[in-house]
Amino acid sequence: MESHPPDVEIVAFIVLFMTQLDVRPQAGDAARGSAPADSGVRGKGLGGNSVGLMGSAVIGISTVAPVYCLTSTLGSTAGEVGLQMPAVFLAGFLPMLLVAFAYRELNKAMPDCGTSFTWTVKAFGPRVGWMCGWGLVIATIIVLSNLAGVATSYFWLLAGEITGNDSIAALDDSKPVHIVTCLALIAVATAISYRGMTATKGVQYALVGLQLVVLAVFVAMAVQKAHSGEFASSLDFSWSWLNPFAVQSFATFTAGLSLSIFMFWGWDACLTANEETTGSEKTPGRAALIAMVVLVGSYLATGVAAQMAVGSGTSGLGLANPDTSDNVFAALAGPVMGPGLGILLFVAVLASAAASLQTTFIPVARTVLAMSTYEALPASYARVHPRFRTPGRATITAGVATGVFYTVMTLVSEHVLVDTIYALGLMICFYYALTAFACVWFFRADLTRSFRDLVFKGLFPGVGGILLTAVFGKTLYDMWDPAYGSGSAVFGVGSVFVIGVGLLVLGVVLMLVMQRRSPAFFRGEVLTKETPSLVVED
Repeated sequence: MESHPPDVEIVAFIVLFMTQLDVRPQAGDAARGSAPADSGVRGKGLGGNSVGLMGSAVIGISTVAPVYCLTSTLGSTAGEVGLQMPAVFLAGFLPMLLVAFAYRELNKAMPDCGTSFTWTVKAFGPRVGWMCGWGLVIATIIVLSNLAGVATSYFWLLAGEITGNDSIAALDDSKPVHIVTCLALIAVATAISYRGMTATKGVQYALVGLQLVVLAVFVAMAVQKAHSGEFASSLDFSWSWLNPFAVQSFATFTAGLSLSIFMFWGWDACLTANEETTGSEKTPGRAALIAMVVLVGSYLATGVAAQMAVGSGTSGLGLANPDTSDNVFAALAGPVMGPGLGILLFVAVLASAAASLQTTFIPVARTVLAMSTYEALPASYARVHPRFRTPGRATITAGVATGVFYTVMTLVSEHVLVDTIYALGLMICFYYALTAFACVWFFRADLTRSFRDLVFKGLFPGVGGILLTAVFGKTLYDMWDPAYGSGSAVFGVGSVFVIGVGLLVLGVVLMLVMQRRSPAFFRGEVLTKETPSLVVED
């Protein structure tokens, strides 16, 4: 069977485009590298110069968990959009790429570990900033609990595969065993994050390297299977797979797009480590863009190769088969890679979930640290460990909150746990869109200074924010239907809607409580709302 995978020139073009973004320094860029002394930005006491460009990019990739995302969404996306799955991956990449420019420009002006929280406070004021920070924190807690659950399931599944004993794999079906194992993994991840960025970086190099190598082997073997015609459902590659306009309807396109956007979430973790990164003004932004390119390249290559090998049908090995679509690699490991190498896919998924579990503590702990430093949360969370120079209390609190959340949700109702995960997309679009709009507003005086400023500080972030706002609105509308998510409802309203909106309302309630405890922050006296004035051109 004659088939050709998509040209690597696509990814090469994106890489080339990325490398051209940092044109000659603009007047005032150096001045904006550190915030003005009267802006209210404070040092946190974190360990500086702990991570370089490569380490920062690895943290971004690890937090996204590419192998886990692929095994859990390849089938679901194919079920929504069929052969246009690669096109939807590209479509989901676009708003994330545009928002990444917002993060890069804001980080150049103000490298602060509070990222979205700090920047939206500076642009829109304390209340909008507090809610943006809340969106990031609650989204991260939900993801951490989900990652811990997945890592636990794959731990026992892998143990069963290695020993050839189905009864060992079945231990995951025992709630007490599952919960205890899950809490142990959370404790280990919390301990590694607690010990600092150096420990985090060392673990991540190995785990991310393993993921990318296994994906490369899978892609090569899947393409070889497609060429050999071993599977009846194998397909020849078609460039139409990369055409988003070939999706049957707008409803199915937005459904697939929501899944695709989730697959890219987490790349901003390297920005939250900006105060601990060498060259904090530019390195984190460049690392974020490198991470995005690696991710979209991995997703496209894997999606196309898998589709060539087994097709996107709903039966047999087809990616959209509802019996296997929630865990594609478990179904394809043996047929594509053989029993010997197939076990590597199980190892890679476990490594992916475990690695992401560990690095995902970075953004939540540092956002809480920043919010506490600026008096938006209790002062106790602003403590930094004197030896490891990490937000120790915030990290431990995040670990405890994750463990409690997952345990309670698992014991109460797995339907609620599933619906909470579905509500995650709402939080992601919420705080990413706010950050993108904050960039446009923060730099509004700069947009007429040069074409570069207009594009990278205004046009790209603005379009990215609009796209994510549209997805937010469409997701909110779809969530109202009880059929969305697990199919459960509260007074006739979809439980995903109730959970998603309820979490945002809870944020408003907590903000009002903190407003009474920390009036100075909410009066704008701690972190001031401002737009930097123009600096005279060269």
